[in-house]
Amino acid sequence: MTIHKRSLLRAGLSISAALAGRASGITTAAEAEACDRPSVAGELSCEAAVIAAAADDFGHIIRQRPQAVLKPISAPDIARLIRWAGMRGLKVAARGQGHSTYGRATAAGGVVLDMTSMRTIHHVHSDRAVVDAGATWSAVLDTTLAHGLTPPVLPNYLDLSVGGTLAVGGIGGTTFRHGMVADNVLELQVVTGDGHERTCSAQANADLFDAVRAGLGQCAVITRATLRLVPAPERVRRCQLFYRDLGALSADQRTVLADGRFDALQGAIIGDGAGGWRYQLEGLAFYSGPSAAADNAILSGLSDERSAAAIVDATYVEDVHALAQLEQRLRSNGQWFNPHPWLLTFLPGSNAEPIASELLKGLTNADVGAFGRITYYPLRTTSVRAPLVRMPEEDIAFPFNLIRIPASDDRAEAERMVADNRALYERIRGAGGVKYPVSALPMSPADWKQHFGANWQLLHDAKRRYDPLGMLTPGYDVF
Repeated sequence: MTIHKRSLLRAGLSISAALAGRASGITTAAEAEACDRPSVAGELSCEAAVIAAAADDFGHIIRQRPQAVLKPISAPDIARLIRWAGMRGLKVAARGQGHSTYGRATAAGGVVLDMTSMRTIHHVHSDRAVVDAGATWSAVLDTTLAHGLTPPVLPNYLDLSVGGTLAVGGIGGTTFRHGMVADNVLELQVVTGDGHERTCSAQANADLFDAVRAGLGQCAVITRATLRLVPAPERVRRCQLFYRDLGALSADQRTVLADGRFDALQGAIIGDGAGGWRYQLEGLAFYSGPSAAADNAILSGLSDERSAAAIVDATYVEDVHALAQLEQRLRSNGQWFNPHPWLLTFLPGSNAEPIASELLKGLTNADVGAFGRITYYPLRTTSVRAPLVRMPEEDIAFPFNLIRIPASDDRAEAERMVADNRALYERIRGAGGVKYPVSALPMSPADWKQHFGANWQLLHDAKRRYDPLGMLTPGYDVF
């Protein structure tokens, strides 16, 4: 149902009246006027199918039904909705592509903002692009590449929304050099929890800028972002190297991090199908022109099992879209729609190898699935500057991520994995590690206070200032 701009109707009623009206078969404009609705130009829906979709996410673990879903057409639409919801004590959450894994982007009994309706790419300049929060990275990249430009950091999966990525930080293969996606945004337009439209950057409203980037949607809804751009390479030399054990992998990963020979660096621990593990370093060399650097120069001094190496040359476009092939395969076999109880963490560099080795003793190939993996590679924490992105208190950290892709829709098994995630997180936290917020595990306000550490006060104060009613993004249970 499309709700055109009008004054608030019958201010004492709630959205539940709209739901009751639909259930009773309201069909006329006069009958619809009996429901209290926000004065918005976007589409406000109480349809059962729309509500059900907004209650679920990519994790398929937590389902929380909102009362309504709004597809806003502008920031003023969002501001009106937030002010209207605030007067009625309703929670509001923004949802991009729905790739949360633990119900973080829904609002039980409240309103979900379906940001896919705001996906315009407005401007591309020589060093920046201005895009709506609902645009996907795939769409952004397709547009910027036409100008020979790219964001310096891209998430591995390009069908995430810009706003959703910035709200958690955003990590990619070039993070070791350029920081998080949130470190490469120049300006944000937002609607804060008090229903006001604001612009923030490092120069203007810097406290809000710092609270929104990786702030888990607690203070504002991102509506538009100005993203930094750099010249895009034409081609990529991708080197997948394999190792006999975790120690050999870790040593070479540290070597290539130190000498900077690769432009993107990642790695993984992959099930070998026989109960053991394979250890992989993945390094990318970007280039433009007729050829890349010789392989013997790129791989000099490394101790991998060279006969097992997979070295391919591709265009930059082909390479950044490589994960789409896995998505297609998982969709075709149905596993895309199974639960995804992922755990994403950062281990301190000083003891990453012994921590990872100990954790691996309690994990099996079945814990990640045939298409899953445990990502493991080093990055420099000094490249990460957004204050709410948590890293271990060391110069180097290793992401240790259980990318679980179960073979079946087994609810009991998914719940077991969530419980296992919590136990693993406790062990990692006790060893000086931290989590990446998109992980599928329950977190209490006390957990979040400990997670944010010294920067907890920054988020706490911004929440009181910009979302005084505590309306926004309740799924994280931060406050």
